Amino acid sequence: MWIPPWARSEAYQRWRRRQRRLIILLAVLVLLEIGLVTRGIMLLQPDNALALIPTSTAALTPTPTATSAPTPIPTPTTPAPAIEANAAMLVDAETGTVFFTLNANRKLAMASTTKIMTVLLALEYGHLDELVTIGADAVKEGSGDASRMGVREGEVLTIQQLLYGLMLPSGDDAAVAVADAIGKDLGKNFVDLMNSQARFLGLTHTHFVNPDGLDAPGHYTSAGDLVAMTRYALMLPMFASIVDTYEYTIPATSQHQKYHLKNTNQLLWPNSGYPGADGIKTGTTGNAGDCLVFSATRKGHQLLGVILGAPSDFARFRDARLLLDWGFTA
Repeated sequence: MWIPPWARSEAYQRWRRRQRRLIILLAVLVLLEIGLVTRGIMLLQPDNALALIPTSTAALTPTPTATSAPTPIPTPTTPAPAIEANAAMLVDAETGTVFFTLNANRKLAMASTTKIMTVLLALEYGHLDELVTIGADAVKEGSGDASRMGVREGEVLTIQQLLYGLMLPSGDDAAVAVADAIGKDLGKNFVDLMNSQARFLGLTHTHFVNPDGLDAPGHYTSAGDLVAMTRYALMLPMFASIVDTYEYTIPATSQHQKYHLKNTNQLLWPNSGYPGADGIKTGTTGNAGDCLVFSATRKGHQLLGVILGAPSDFARFRDARLLLDWGFTA
């Protein structure tokens, strides 16, 4: 019989020998599998696990493996305090675990806690060193209002400087200046961006009409939504830094006056503040009453809370202190 030259090569003969050995091995495995199946054991499972695994519950029982239990989140063990606010919430800032809730989904006016969203968008879309020329609309927004940075038309400040002016003294004028700048950069209406971000975050009880929180029809939020919004904002290091600042000085230049800004959040005040407090924002209007988004950290554990519709400035800070004291009792 004629044999092709390539079939007589040494390489071909080695390949043939390996093929024969592989066929013999497969045949042995098949016979072994048949024998094991008759005894209720499978060598190869459908997921190709290379282990002897019982095919029935009457076969071998696996030995339980000990696993470490997750570290429990501390929860208060004493009754919640009585507070005066219309709505409130207290959560673990990292996990979102809810410790306290009162009318958390009720739609209420939010006052200057609105500015949390304004700063959030500025940090996501703007540049901290971007120069902003103050317009007449920003100056008008802050005129005759205690909540103002005090900017003057034609001054030039950076986004970062305006964010401090927006959050510390709660400057309505700074909020409008920032909104104008970001909206112009993106070619979009800033309030539309605020509502788009609210939808993105799943804030179903929130709607914005302006960037500073002045009373207006259709401008509202809920305690639950404010918590969710703030937890998201706290992931931005610059946001966390700004809201934890008691005072901030902007030296005078040829483009603007000197600014010495102080935070309206009494929890951050030296001597009389709350131990461990690290934010976040006050808010007050006729419709909203006295509002506060607050946070404090002890032993690496951060609590985040919201107060909406407190009857007075004193009451909102008292409510916040009561909730924090209670939350840290764990």
